[in-house]
Amino acid sequence: MKSNLRHLRVFQSVAQSGSVTRAAETAHVSQPAVTQALAKLERLAGQPLFLRRPQALFLTHAGEVLAARVARSFALLDPVLSDLAPRLTLTASSAQLQALIATREAENFTLAARRMGLAQPTVHRAVSQLEQEAGRALFERTAHGLVATRPAQALAQAARLAFAELDQAEADLAELLGREVGRIVIGAMPLSRSSLLPQAIARFRKRRPTLPVRALDGPYADMIAGLRRGEVDFLIGALRDPAPIGDIVQVPLFDDRLQIVARSGHPALDLPNPTLTDLMAYPFVVSPEGAPARTAFDRITGRAGHPPSLVETGSMVLMRELLQISDHLGCISQTQIAAEVRLGALEPVPVDLADTTRPIGLTHRADWLPTRAQGEFLEDLRTVAFESPTISL
Repeated sequence: MKSNLRHLRVFQSVAQSGSVTRAAETAHVSQPAVTQALAKLERLAGQPLFLRRPQALFLTHAGEVLAARVARSFALLDPVLSDLAPRLTLTASSAQLQALIATREAENFTLAARRMGLAQPTVHRAVSQLEQEAGRALFERTAHGLVATRPAQALAQAARLAFAELDQAEADLAELLGREVGRIVIGAMPLSRSSLLPQAIARFRKRRPTLPVRALDGPYADMIAGLRRGEVDFLIGALRDPAPIGDIVQVPLFDDRLQIVARSGHPALDLPNPTLTDLMAYPFVVSPEGAPARTAFDRITGRAGHPPSLVETGSMVLMRELLQISDHLGCISQTQIAAEVRLGALEPVPVDLADTTRPIGLTHRADWLPTRAQGEFLEDLRTVAFESPTISL
């Protein structure tokens, strides 16, 4: 649907006016051009977008769905285009904006062209056209490559989100035809990968066996950046207090707490009533600095004395294997380690860490509107969080 922004603007004009004639005047094109644009959009949508009556054109249900997404897309894009140059709301094309995004990310025309599968002159020309309309340079040449100016960064971000909205429109329209288009992209923090996410995916797959689901892992900062660019639909895991930025929403699902675990036969398990101070005699495996679990660990060990050594890792596999071959103890989410405890791979050390409780939940953009499939997946997550005895505490 984002293949031709001009066609979408014509569609929006017809949707608002109900008239091909008035839309042609507003868009400064001929009436046949309006008719051709609508016909192309209907072919792409695979269904009628308008009911054509002698007195006016009226949106079908599919047309209403598309009109809502188009309005959201242009509401993101047009203020930034207008700040650069008012004419850009009429002249900027999808190809030009995609070239801007690719160049901003690659900081090089040749690399941007390679990523887009285009010739370098094509990408350079697209960006140059934007610059001519804007009446200013959008990139500065430095020893390290092309660096986007602040207006170019703002436009690239707005275009990403606008295109993401149009991708959502394509999925919405396909849903009306009983087809599945697009995919669900999840930023999966460590805790979610052990129990919550697998169970939710299994429930979702019973209804939608073919829709692609992609679970990403990585540093929290990278996943938040992907979320804000529209590349990630939502994150699942420990919520931050305070939220790292104002344009995201955090939705709690359940509370979790930390647990100290050890291999079977560990000396700490023989202590009759171990205290946290007792356990500080052993080396620990903990989360990296900055993770909520690590922040809580540092807080409680600040009162009990520090362990003699730390191994920092976000890998459950590394923690489990190191604990099983040494006297290291692990401090980790109770939910995240539940499967290993249940299978006997590790044992909980009976120390109360009630003051390490923290909320686990969803993080998404403040203005995000999920598709039907995404909404179903979110409902599956809520159901698993509510029903599962290994998650609800």
